[in-house]
Amino acid sequence: MKTNKNNREEKTAPSLAGMPVLLFNVLLSIAAFVLIIIGPMYFTGTYLVLFLTAGIFYLSIIMPFGFKGLKVLKPNEAMVFTLFGQYHGCLKDPGFYFMNPFAVSVAPARQFADANKDTQAALKAGTGTIDSRQKGSALSLKAATLNNDKQKINDALGNPIVIGIVVIWKVVNPTKAVFNVDDYAEYLSIQCDSALRNIVRLYPYDSSDEESEKSLRGSSQEVADRLKEEIQAKVDLAGIEIQEARITHLSYAPEIAAAMLQKQQASAVIAARQMIVDGAVGMVQMALNRLGADGIVELDEERKAAMVSNLLVVLCSNRDIQPVVNSGSIY
Repeated sequence: MKTNKNNREEKTAPSLAGMPVLLFNVLLSIAAFVLIIIGPMYFTGTYLVLFLTAGIFYLSIIMPFGFKGLKVLKPNEAMVFTLFGQYHGCLKDPGFYFMNPFAVSVAPARQFADANKDTQAALKAGTGTIDSRQKGSALSLKAATLNNDKQKINDALGNPIVIGIVVIWKVVNPTKAVFNVDDYAEYLSIQCDSALRNIVRLYPYDSSDEESEKSLRGSSQEVADRLKEEIQAKVDLAGIEIQEARITHLSYAPEIAAAMLQKQQASAVIAARQMIVDGAVGMVQMALNRLGADGIVELDEERKAAMVSNLLVVLCSNRDIQPVVNSGSIY
């Protein structure tokens, strides 16, 4: 029964401590070199041939393989190994290791190809050298930031908006990052754009105070949470963990920005005038109740109407009121 390679469980690659192997290999190399030098002085015939063959064989074959199997892993880095085309295991803990000399560390194919192009260009220009990191021998497990270009997307009402997000992510399964996708960073970038379009189409840019509808501007935390879940579901295949997703830019598209600004200004003016009128009516009612309760003046219905009209004009006007003093009768 074949297993799903996309769900391949990560395993630790068999390894030994690197420092004892290094010291042992160095000592044996010195011994083999000394044997070749002093062998002709003390041995002849069959013993000489045997010692020379053993020394040359060790220095030319065994010693290079011994040094080739040594691997140094820095903090927050990982190496994925294959052995004769089969998955061999992964190393995540920092340290000095000795691996099977035939085990090869691999990285995403696109990353390896781009690194080789950069290296070759630098070498041709005479300004570069070959670096083991450029060969894709190690994958970074550090948290990284993805800040894609701003996108123009239609919201739930069909209004074009410009939105940008920032995503904090890191590789948690190097095996999936290497074997399941070609270039995990590019794969993440494309999936972020796709998830952003799917989420933005579910919300309007803004909603009025009377409406309980959630919006991109008013419900930024909920939108960010849904965006994080959407991206995480898409990038599990690549062994990536999304730590945070936030909206960094949100605005109307330039072609409708002026019209939507006028709409927002009109809505703000209407809301402000409504608040002023509500407050003015309450103040007028309070004034009439106080005058009647304290017995300051008796007002008939006509005088009450005139007083209410004057107070509303004074309280609701958007200009300074010029008082008029009447020293005579109001009739």
